[in-house]
Amino acid sequence: RVNQLQSRHLGNGYIEGKELENFFSQLDVARRGAGVDPSNAAFKEKMTEFMQKFDKNKDGRIEMSELAQILPTEENFLLCFRQFVGSSTEFMAAWRKYDTDRSGFIEANELKGFLSDLLKKANRHYDDQKLQEYTQTILKMFDLNGDGKLGLSEMARLLPVQENFLLKFQGVRLTAEQFNAIFAYYDKDGNGYIDEQELDALLKDLYEKNNKEVDSKSLNGYKQSIMALSDGGKLYRTELEIVLCREPML
Repeated sequence: RVNQLQSRHLGNGYIEGKELENFFSQLDVARRGAGVDPSNAAFKEKMTEFMQKFDKNKDGRIEMSELAQILPTEENFLLCFRQFVGSSTEFMAAWRKYDTDRSGFIEANELKGFLSDLLKKANRHYDDQKLQEYTQTILKMFDLNGDGKLGLSEMARLLPVQENFLLKFQGVRLTAEQFNAIFAYYDKDGNGYIDEQELDALLKDLYEKNNKEVDSKSLNGYKQSIMALSDGGKLYRTELEIVLCREPML
């Protein structure tokens, strides 16, 4: 039940407002096995206590890392592992090494090597037994259909919310036709790739056309994360397509 509750609210990495009220109501039902009236005073009092205890930064919403405190250890794994992951740029650089055919997937038998590289980049120490444990747990979490493939959008959930740059593009997701048109516009010589300066212009235009505001620091961070997928500074169509077109399979 907790899995259902957890996965239901992965949109922006937080639950807030009515989402939080619904979550708390369902959690209470799941734990007590009885109905609860969200309008009664006892419920509102428990909501207030919950927020005081778990909303550490007092922003009126609960981040997954805050919510992790009430989850059992097994359910907590994804959130705990995020503490060992470095930046999204490091994550993408490690991904690039294993997604050699630029498909947006790596093979399950490559997962151990991918995790090892990721932990090394984040300067985290681990033993082989722990790495094997991580590998098996992540396989259970992400290779749900048993096809031996792990998708980028799913694996990016290992990143802390603020580092998961794929989430930043949910509001500007493109259709294949829109993507082809915008890529052709920036790949003026038709050689199948764009460079960092062209990506910078492309991202700015993309956000402006969708009436979305983004500061230069954030935009530069997104750009660096995407360029980590590139090949010697050349960002090919397939890399950018993974970021801007494919819906996360959550």
